Amino acid sequence: MFDTNPMAGTLLTASPTLSRPPAVVRTGPFAGQVAIVTGSESGIGRETARALCENGAAVVLNGRNAERLEQTRLAFAQAGLAVASCQADVTDYADCERLIDTAIREFGQLNILITNASISMRAYFADMQPEVFRQVLDSNVYGTVYPLKAALPHLTKTRGSVTFISSISALNGMPSGSAYCAGKAAVANLAHTLRLELDHTGIHFGVVHIGFTQNDADKRVLDAAGRPVPIAHRPPRWQKSQGQVAGIILKHIRRRRQRTVISALGRLIVLIHTYLPRLGDWVVLTTIRRLRHFYE
Repeated sequence: MFDTNPMAGTLLTASPTLSRPPAVVRTGPFAGQVAIVTGSESGIGRETARALCENGAAVVLNGRNAERLEQTRLAFAQAGLAVASCQADVTDYADCERLIDTAIREFGQLNILITNASISMRAYFADMQPEVFRQVLDSNVYGTVYPLKAALPHLTKTRGSVTFISSISALNGMPSGSAYCAGKAAVANLAHTLRLELDHTGIHFGVVHIGFTQNDADKRVLDAAGRPVPIAHRPPRWQKSQGQVAGIILKHIRRRRQRTVISALGRLIVLIHTYLPRLGDWVVLTTIRRLRHFYE
């Protein structure tokens, strides 16, 4: 759906690549702040990181594909943006510790954490191999928990901001997306729980439910056997650009919102799921029969 390329390389030990920011005064609403965006070597994560940099922040990029990560870092650095990078698997806690250490060592603090990296899928539950379900769920849940756990002491010092990237599919179940929906719903509930539990820290905990978004051409998700396949077809008129989504995420952070639902479809899902859940189920069941390709 809306995540970084899940199959871009094998899982490797974290390897920070540092790039000192240019000797220029950074201005903008995020000036003086330091951000980490997981899964920012490509896609929405990359454009969110770019928008943060262009609005004054220093940003640590993250991904698993060393070549793609370095290409993104170089492009940002050549544009005069304050950037560093760390190759890390966010489902490995030791890697996440190195990722956070990169931000502290390079920029001295951490103000913003955006947990964007995850794996998506296209497979019906009855057909899925258990290991594939676990892989998708782990990427969404532990890929959110581990970076936050490692970053929490530093975010407490700055009374920082945490944004979990979820999906409109977490608002109401989506056929052929069982593990993905479960993982995205879990992080939304996690944000609510932490908002209550850690209220005394002053940290902002928010969740952004992303809708249909234009993807990189090589974007892949997992099928029932764990093979990379293209995402399901989405009409272009339903899709927002990655830049538009990044802009909405930045507005969410600036206003320290608890929840942002992107797209009219997402807001409609919230409305129907809250007040007319049976109607919502009827709509989904009808589309399965009449528009099966939408899910497959």
